[in-house]
Amino acid sequence: MMKAINRYTNKLTLLSGMLIAVGFILMVMQQQVGWSNGFLIAATVIGVAPVAMKAWQAVRLRTFSIELLVTFAVVGALFIREYVESSIVTFLFLFGAYLENRTLQKTRSSLKQLIDMAPQEALLLHEDGSRKLIGVEDVKVGDQIVVLPGGKIPVDGVIVKGRASINEAAVTGESVPVYKSDGDRVFSGTILDTGYIELIAERVGDDTTFAKIIELIEEAQDSQSKTERFLDRFSSYYTPAVTLLAILVYILKSDLHLAITFLVIACPGALVIGAPVSNVAGIGNGAKNGVLIKGGEVMERLAKVDTLVFDKTGTLTKGKPEVTDVHTFGAKTAIEVLAYVAKAETVSEHHLGQTIVKTAVNRGVDLSSYQLTDSEAIKGHGIVATVNKHHIVAGNRKLMDARQIDIDAHAGQYAISRELLGNTAVFVAMNGVLEAIISIADQIRDDAHEALAMMRANGVKRIIMHTGDNRHTAKAVANQLGIDEFYAELLPSDKVAYVNKLKEEGAIVAMAGDGVNDAPAIAAANIGIAMGEGGTDISMETADVVLMADKFSQYAHAYVLSKKAIRNMRQNIAIALAVVVILLVGVLGGHVHLASGMFIHEGSVLVVILNAMRLISFKASKSRRGTSHNR
Repeated sequence: MMKAINRYTNKLTLLSGMLIAVGFILMVMQQQVGWSNGFLIAATVIGVAPVAMKAWQAVRLRTFSIELLVTFAVVGALFIREYVESSIVTFLFLFGAYLENRTLQKTRSSLKQLIDMAPQEALLLHEDGSRKLIGVEDVKVGDQIVVLPGGKIPVDGVIVKGRASINEAAVTGESVPVYKSDGDRVFSGTILDTGYIELIAERVGDDTTFAKIIELIEEAQDSQSKTERFLDRFSSYYTPAVTLLAILVYILKSDLHLAITFLVIACPGALVIGAPVSNVAGIGNGAKNGVLIKGGEVMERLAKVDTLVFDKTGTLTKGKPEVTDVHTFGAKTAIEVLAYVAKAETVSEHHLGQTIVKTAVNRGVDLSSYQLTDSEAIKGHGIVATVNKHHIVAGNRKLMDARQIDIDAHAGQYAISRELLGNTAVFVAMNGVLEAIISIADQIRDDAHEALAMMRANGVKRIIMHTGDNRHTAKAVANQLGIDEFYAELLPSDKVAYVNKLKEEGAIVAMAGDGVNDAPAIAAANIGIAMGEGGTDISMETADVVLMADKFSQYAHAYVLSKKAIRNMRQNIAIALAVVVILLVGVLGGHVHLASGMFIHEGSVLVVILNAMRLISFKASKSRRGTSHNR
């Protein structure tokens, strides 16, 4: 019975409305009152059934729900033979619930669009060259997949053949296609616009980036902010309190109709729904723009941030550094030095190490001809390894000092000159003797200046840069971006210590980073921001906010969006409280009746939903009043 009522609630609402219409027509035509009342009573009974069912379910869970108040009111209205009001109240309540569900579905539209974009099939390539169309759930790691023009990429993988223009909007929020070829990574859910590729599956099923995005958004939209949790607790006390007040009104006024009206009008519908609908709409907007905000509580904390802390490499900079110079001091040539260091760095995940590997390969070095017998990555310093029986030490000055490798005045001055030009100097020693300095440069992100200015304009008071890089390079980047403070040559533990110190001083800190080294500091901050596309799994899992396109403009969008969402939430609460107060005063003054009050009450619910829906189309833009600060 209950399942059937739930299933046909919308049809019951329509039938109730039709019966009310017939009852009013008979009433206007001055037909027999009995027939008119009969239709209205039938409309009331049909309409109150799903409401009463939900009220009963709430009572079984020992909670006082809005449906329980409405059920009491309708039964009371029937008792005093107010059939017009009893039927209209039930119809308006059901119709309002229908409209709420429809509009709430729109606030979740970003998630629905993502789910609809999930690939369902994959074109498997066999060793004999034949192809077979299989379900995406049947793809295994290591399978070779073909993607044709217009097709969805079914898994995360690496291109082994072909080239294509790929629309990655589902993952990054960016609609501009990206050109990719051999060796490039591709993501599930993205679409091949033009070209042809063959790829090796690396992540399948629930492990793909696309699947994780959907999971994160679902969890975020279902999570509650502190405001929502407070309102839930408030409503659990408010509803029984209203019931007692209605009884008190009846005792004092001896007017059952007034008490019933008071009971219905005081329902906290708009108040209860105002906060979560803003939360859902805000998170949906973020997802549409390539920003994953992990829940309403994260949204609230992000809106309060006043201090930004950034890692440099891969965060403020593009994370795609290039070797600009290899300066040798010994007998080894530049290409030989690159080969030895590149072989040692094959075990490293650091941006600079991977840059050296890529440069060596691009210059024709066959790394397979070199033998790596042991290696150790020294976090924040560099790497130590044995390659072809040569002991290799590659890293910063601190690593050289720790390994007692002498840096003479000439080499030291050369390194400083390169750092002043914005390069990172990687010292390379072989068998205890400084052999070369490799210069690596990274470019500042194109949108960093504007994004930082936007965040300053919207409430950020302090911007700080942390880096494991040398002081000269750090200063060059800080000066270009107008950053307030910078700290160089830091270990992961140092970054955590600085973040904790800022928090102890009372700052609300957001830490942005992209690598394993940044994960501890990201976790320590009030809000952790991870660069998703170029970031590591651990930083994405640790972070509260993930920027899928690695664009600073997404960071600014997330920050301004959080403030907009919290402001929207407060507006909804204010609207809901104002309507309830005005209606209750009107009821007690005899100016608001049951049906008209219910109409206004349901209207207020729709107003807060429509207000929240404005967040779906929100686009952050630089405030006219704000300006960037260069210090």
